[in-house]
Amino acid sequence: MPIHEKALIRPENLLTHDKLVVDGVDVSGHWSTFIAPRVVTDYNERLQDEIAALPGGEFVHRCWQCGSCTNVCTVNAVNPDFNPRFWIYLIRMGMESELLRDKDIIWQCVSCNKCTDACPRQVVPEGVMKATARWLELKGHTPKSSSTHFDEEFSEQVIATGKIEEGRIIRNFFARTGQPLRQEWLVEMAKRIARRLPVKLGMVMGFAALVRPRTRGWAKARRAIEGHVAREETRRRAALGLASAAAAAPPSNDSARTG
Repeated sequence: MPIHEKALIRPENLLTHDKLVVDGVDVSGHWSTFIAPRVVTDYNERLQDEIAALPGGEFVHRCWQCGSCTNVCTVNAVNPDFNPRFWIYLIRMGMESELLRDKDIIWQCVSCNKCTDACPRQVVPEGVMKATARWLELKGHTPKSSSTHFDEEFSEQVIATGKIEEGRIIRNFFARTGQPLRQEWLVEMAKRIARRLPVKLGMVMGFAALVRPRTRGWAKARRAIEGHVAREETRRRAALGLASAAAAAPPSNDSARTG
Protein backbone atom coordinates (compact mmCIF):
# COMPACT_ATOMS: atom_id res chain seq x y z
CA MET A 1 0.00 0.00 0.00
CA PRO A 2 1.59 3.34 -1.04
CA ILE A 3 2.40 6.08 1.44
CA HIS A 4 0.55 9.30 0.60
CA GLU A 5 0.98 11.43 3.74
CA LYS A 6 2.57 14.79 3.03
CA ALA A 7 4.43 14.57 6.35
CA LEU A 8 6.38 11.58 5.01
CA ILE A 9 7.56 13.34 1.86
CA ARG A 10 11.02 14.84 2.19
CA PRO A 11 10.81 18.68 2.18
CA GLU A 12 13.27 18.92 -0.71
CA ASN A 13 10.89 16.84 -2.85
CA LEU A 14 7.99 19.27 -2.40
CA LEU A 15 7.65 22.02 -5.00
CA THR A 16 5.49 25.06 -4.29
CA HIS A 17 4.62 28.17 -6.34
CA ASP A 18 3.11 31.39 -5.07
CA LYS A 19 1.51 31.94 -8.45
CA LEU A 20 0.78 29.10 -10.85
CA VAL A 21 -1.70 28.57 -13.67
CA VAL A 22 -2.05 25.11 -15.22
CA ASP A 23 -4.12 24.72 -18.41
CA GLY A 24 -5.84 27.99 -17.69
CA VAL A 25 -6.69 27.04 -14.10
CA ASP A 26 -5.26 29.12 -11.25
CA VAL A 27 -3.76 26.67 -8.73
CA SER A 28 -1.91 29.25 -6.65
CA GLY A 29 -1.51 28.87 -2.89
CA HIS A 30 -1.67 25.45 -1.29
CA TRP A 31 -3.05 24.00 -4.52
CA SER A 32 0.34 24.57 -6.13
CA THR A 33 2.20 22.02 -3.98
CA PHE A 34 3.61 19.22 -6.12
CA ILE A 35 5.90 16.26 -5.55
CA ALA A 36 9.08 16.53 -7.59
CA PRO A 37 9.33 13.71 -10.16
CA ARG A 38 12.22 11.30 -9.69
CA VAL A 39 13.49 7.93 -10.79
CA VAL A 40 14.67 5.51 -8.11
CA THR A 41 17.44 3.28 -9.44
CA ASP A 42 18.96 1.84 -6.26
CA TYR A 43 16.30 -0.63 -5.12
CA ASN A 44 17.51 -3.46 -2.93
CA GLU A 45 15.20 -6.24 -4.02
CA ARG A 46 16.44 -8.43 -1.16
CA LEU A 47 15.94 -5.88 1.61
CA GLN A 48 12.79 -7.54 2.99
CA ASP A 49 14.48 -10.96 2.93
CA GLU A 50 17.55 -9.54 4.67
CA ILE A 51 15.47 -8.08 7.51
CA ALA A 52 13.42 -11.30 7.73
CA ALA A 53 16.64 -13.31 8.16
CA LEU A 54 17.40 -11.52 11.45
CA PRO A 55 15.74 -12.28 14.82
CA GLY A 56 12.53 -10.27 15.12
CA GLY A 57 12.08 -9.56 11.42
CA GLU A 58 10.60 -12.90 10.43
CA PHE A 59 7.06 -11.58 9.89
CA VAL A 60 7.76 -8.23 8.21
CA HIS A 61 6.02 -9.56 5.06
CA ARG A 62 2.67 -9.68 6.88
CA CYS A 63 2.33 -5.89 7.19
CA TRP A 64 -0.64 -4.35 5.39
CA GLN A 65 0.18 -0.76 6.39
CA CYS A 66 -2.75 -0.09 8.73
CA GLY A 67 -0.59 2.23 10.86
CA SER A 68 -1.59 0.76 14.24
CA CYS A 69 2.07 0.43 15.26
CA THR A 70 2.92 4.08 14.71
CA ASN A 71 -0.39 5.19 16.23
CA VAL A 72 0.45 3.65 19.62
CA CYS A 73 4.25 4.09 19.47
CA THR A 74 5.74 5.54 22.65
CA VAL A 75 8.65 7.18 20.80
CA ASN A 76 6.48 8.55 17.98
CA ALA A 77 4.48 10.45 20.61
CA VAL A 78 7.55 12.59 21.35
CA ASN A 79 9.30 12.35 17.98
CA PRO A 80 6.98 12.17 14.93
CA ASP A 81 9.95 11.23 12.74
CA PHE A 82 10.07 7.84 14.48
CA ASN A 83 7.65 5.96 12.26
CA PRO A 84 7.68 2.12 12.29
CA ARG A 85 4.92 1.89 9.70
CA PHE A 86 6.87 4.02 7.22
CA TRP A 87 10.12 2.08 7.72
CA ILE A 88 8.38 -1.25 7.25
CA TYR A 89 6.94 0.16 4.03
CA LEU A 90 10.42 1.16 2.84
CA ILE A 91 11.77 -2.28 3.74
CA ARG A 92 9.05 -4.04 1.78
CA MET A 93 9.54 -1.71 -1.19
CA GLY A 94 13.32 -2.26 -1.14
CA MET A 95 14.01 1.47 -0.78
CA GLU A 96 17.29 1.10 1.08
CA SER A 97 18.59 4.62 0.46
CA GLU A 98 15.40 6.12 1.91
CA LEU A 99 15.63 3.85 4.95
CA LEU A 100 19.23 4.89 5.56
CA ARG A 101 18.19 8.53 5.84
CA ASP A 102 16.64 7.64 9.21
CA LYS A 103 19.43 5.35 10.41
CA ASP A 104 20.26 7.62 13.34
CA ILE A 105 16.83 7.27 14.98
CA ILE A 106 15.69 3.73 14.13
CA TRP A 107 17.64 2.34 17.12
CA GLN A 108 15.62 4.52 19.53
CA CYS A 109 12.87 1.89 19.91
CA VAL A 110 12.30 1.38 23.66
CA SER A 111 10.75 -2.10 23.32
CA CYS A 112 7.54 -1.12 25.09
CA ASN A 113 5.77 -3.60 22.73
CA LYS A 114 2.66 -1.43 22.40
CA CYS A 115 3.01 -1.79 18.63
CA THR A 116 3.20 -5.58 18.86
CA ASP A 117 0.08 -5.66 21.03
CA ALA A 118 -1.83 -3.39 18.62
CA CYS A 119 -0.75 -5.07 15.36
CA PRO A 120 -3.67 -7.03 13.83
CA ARG A 121 -1.33 -9.04 11.60
CA GLN A 122 1.20 -10.26 14.19
CA VAL A 123 4.03 -8.51 12.36
CA VAL A 124 5.80 -7.93 15.70
CA PRO A 125 6.88 -4.37 14.77
CA GLU A 126 9.11 -4.13 17.85
CA GLY A 127 11.04 -7.12 16.56
CA VAL A 128 11.27 -5.58 13.10
CA MET A 129 12.74 -2.40 14.59
CA LYS A 130 15.34 -4.41 16.47
CA ALA A 131 16.12 -6.47 13.36
CA THR A 132 16.47 -3.28 11.32
CA ALA A 133 18.83 -1.75 13.88
CA ARG A 134 20.90 -4.93 13.81
CA TRP A 135 20.86 -4.90 10.00
CA LEU A 136 22.25 -1.35 10.04
CA GLU A 137 25.10 -2.49 12.29
CA LEU A 138 25.94 -5.61 10.28
CA LYS A 139 25.94 -3.65 7.03
CA GLY A 140 28.27 -1.05 8.54
CA HIS A 141 25.80 1.83 8.27
CA THR A 142 25.88 2.52 12.03
CA PRO A 143 28.41 1.70 14.77
CA LYS A 144 27.69 -1.15 17.14
CA SER A 145 25.25 0.08 19.79
CA SER A 146 25.78 -0.12 23.54
CA SER A 147 22.94 -2.63 23.83
CA THR A 148 24.64 -4.88 21.27
CA HIS A 149 27.90 -4.67 23.21
CA PHE A 150 26.04 -5.65 26.39
CA ASP A 151 24.20 -8.52 24.69
CA GLU A 152 27.46 -9.87 23.32
CA GLU A 153 29.25 -9.65 26.68
CA PHE A 154 26.33 -11.31 28.48
CA SER A 155 26.04 -14.10 25.89
CA GLU A 156 29.77 -14.77 25.76
CA GLN A 157 29.93 -15.17 29.53
CA VAL A 158 26.94 -17.52 29.67
CA ILE A 159 28.28 -19.65 26.82
CA ALA A 160 31.80 -19.79 28.27
CA THR A 161 30.92 -20.68 31.87
CA GLY A 162 27.20 -21.42 32.16
CA LYS A 163 27.04 -18.74 34.86
CA ILE A 164 26.55 -15.00 35.21
CA GLU A 165 28.95 -12.91 37.27
CA GLU A 166 27.49 -9.41 37.33
CA GLY A 167 30.65 -7.58 38.27
CA ARG A 168 32.59 -9.10 35.39
CA ILE A 169 29.81 -8.23 32.94
CA ILE A 170 29.80 -4.61 34.08
CA ARG A 171 33.59 -4.29 33.90
CA ASN A 172 33.85 -5.84 30.45
CA PHE A 173 30.86 -3.88 29.15
CA PHE A 174 32.43 -0.60 30.24
CA ALA A 175 35.72 -1.67 28.64
CA ARG A 176 33.96 -2.50 25.35
CA THR A 177 32.19 0.84 25.23
CA GLY A 178 35.11 2.96 26.45
CA GLN A 179 33.44 4.02 29.70
CA PRO A 180 35.33 4.50 32.98
CA LEU A 181 34.56 1.88 35.59
CA ARG A 182 34.31 4.43 38.38
CA GLN A 183 30.97 6.16 37.90
CA GLU A 184 29.03 8.00 40.57
CA TRP A 185 25.83 5.98 40.21
CA LEU A 186 27.75 2.70 40.34
CA VAL A 187 29.76 3.73 43.39
CA GLU A 188 26.60 4.81 45.21
CA MET A 189 24.83 1.56 44.30
CA ALA A 190 27.81 -0.48 45.52
CA LYS A 191 27.82 1.42 48.84
CA ARG A 192 24.12 0.80 49.44
CA ILE A 193 24.42 -2.88 48.57
CA ALA A 194 27.48 -3.28 50.81
CA ARG A 195 25.61 -1.85 53.80
CA ARG A 196 22.88 -4.50 53.50
CA LEU A 197 24.81 -7.41 52.00
CA PRO A 198 25.19 -10.46 54.27
CA VAL A 199 28.84 -11.25 54.95
CA LYS A 200 28.59 -14.80 53.59
CA LEU A 201 27.01 -13.63 50.32
CA GLY A 202 29.66 -10.93 49.98
CA MET A 203 32.39 -13.53 50.33
CA VAL A 204 30.77 -15.74 47.70
CA MET A 205 30.49 -12.83 45.26
CA GLY A 206 34.11 -11.82 45.88
CA PHE A 207 35.28 -15.38 45.32
CA ALA A 208 33.30 -15.60 42.07
CA ALA A 209 34.88 -12.37 40.83
CA LEU A 210 38.36 -13.82 41.40
CA VAL A 211 38.11 -17.43 40.22
CA ARG A 212 35.37 -17.21 37.55
CA PRO A 213 33.41 -20.37 38.49
CA ARG A 214 31.89 -22.60 35.82
CA THR A 215 28.85 -24.83 35.79
CA ARG A 216 29.91 -28.40 36.42
CA GLY A 217 29.85 -30.55 33.28
CA TRP A 218 29.25 -27.50 31.10
CA ALA A 219 31.68 -28.38 28.30
CA LYS A 220 29.24 -30.46 26.27
CA ALA A 221 26.48 -27.84 26.54
CA ARG A 222 28.96 -25.09 25.64
CA ARG A 223 30.04 -26.88 22.47
CA ALA A 224 26.42 -27.43 21.44
CA ILE A 225 25.51 -23.77 22.00
CA GLU A 226 28.63 -22.54 20.22
CA GLY A 227 27.80 -24.74 17.23
CA HIS A 228 24.24 -23.46 17.08
CA VAL A 229 25.30 -19.82 17.41
CA ALA A 230 27.93 -20.25 14.68
CA ARG A 231 25.43 -21.85 12.29
CA GLU A 232 22.82 -19.16 12.89
CA GLU A 233 25.37 -16.37 12.48
CA THR A 234 26.63 -17.90 9.23
CA ARG A 235 23.07 -18.23 7.92
CA ARG A 236 22.18 -14.64 8.75
CA ARG A 237 25.35 -13.17 7.32
CA ALA A 238 24.88 -15.20 4.15
CA ALA A 239 21.34 -13.84 3.82
CA LEU A 240 22.79 -10.32 4.03
CA GLY A 241 25.52 -11.10 1.52
CA LEU A 242 28.27 -10.74 4.14
CA ALA A 243 31.38 -12.79 4.79
CA SER A 244 31.20 -15.32 7.61
CA ALA A 245 31.89 -13.95 11.07
CA ALA A 246 35.10 -16.00 11.36
CA ALA A 247 36.44 -14.51 8.13
CA ALA A 248 35.31 -10.97 8.95
CA ALA A 249 36.52 -10.78 12.54
CA PRO A 250 40.18 -10.13 13.47
CA PRO A 251 41.97 -12.64 15.72
CA SER A 252 40.84 -12.22 19.33
CA ASN A 253 42.46 -12.85 22.68
CA ASP A 254 39.90 -14.63 24.85
CA SER A 255 41.67 -13.86 28.09
CA ALA A 256 41.84 -10.14 27.26
CA ARG A 257 38.21 -10.04 26.19
CA THR A 258 36.72 -11.82 29.14
CA GLY A 259 38.82 -10.08 31.74
